[in-house]
Amino acid sequence: MDSSNPPVAGEAADDAGGGVIAVRRALRVLEAFGVSDAQLTLAELSRRTGFHKTTVLRLARTLATDDYLVQKEDGSWRLGRAAGWLGACYQATFNVYEVVEPVLRELTIKTGESASFYVREGQQRMCLVRVEGPQAIRHHVRIGSALPLDSGAPGRVILAFSGEPGEPYESIRRRGYHLSMGEREPEVSSVSAPVFGLHWKLLGSACISGPSSRLSEQRLLALAQTVMDAANQLSYAMAGSHRPAPQAASGSPATWHP
Repeated sequence: MDSSNPPVAGEAADDAGGGVIAVRRALRVLEAFGVSDAQLTLAELSRRTGFHKTTVLRLARTLATDDYLVQKEDGSWRLGRAAGWLGACYQATFNVYEVVEPVLRELTIKTGESASFYVREGQQRMCLVRVEGPQAIRHHVRIGSALPLDSGAPGRVILAFSGEPGEPYESIRRRGYHLSMGEREPEVSSVSAPVFGLHWKLLGSACISGPSSRLSEQRLLALAQTVMDAANQLSYAMAGSHRPAPQAASGSPATWHP
């Protein structure tokens, strides 16, 4: 039995979430392609989407009529010019603030602390986006502030995933995050994780920060996975993908490659 058959008759039927099933299936076919996939066979498209081959073939042929897919002579499929035009439009109109701020805002709700996104500027890190937490007592950083790379969790993370050798950077790469307590400012604690773009290009680091009286080491460790999840969400949002990048689990080797 083809598990991809619609629960109700008709390819354009609505699903339980209010979407159009046929459209969502067509998008799943397009999203099956990755940045290293020049072409994919029908069998591989079926495997990646979870749809039966006949369903994928029907969807692929429909997408090909409007140049979103192209079938090669050997029967495999590649993305067409229409898909490339959509990508070009996305890049031309991309607004980093519109992507980053909602994720940071969600992070502050989950952790109760201020959240920031830092990028590298030469030998410093700059606070590009920041969302203040709900606490009356909190750590303040101005957007645009330039801070040292080698002091504080966000800077250490940027150095680690830029390929800085030795410790503590080897350990940071293995963990996938870093926490600091009073390293840059007395009584200020933070935990940070890297944010990547296409081809594992390092874009910066996401972090939460606050007073050490509230963010003890135990509390930082408890929140580390939440920060990594947010950083991972930013990574595939910045790359324009719905598929999260692999994460480094605490205590296991990271999948990052310089």
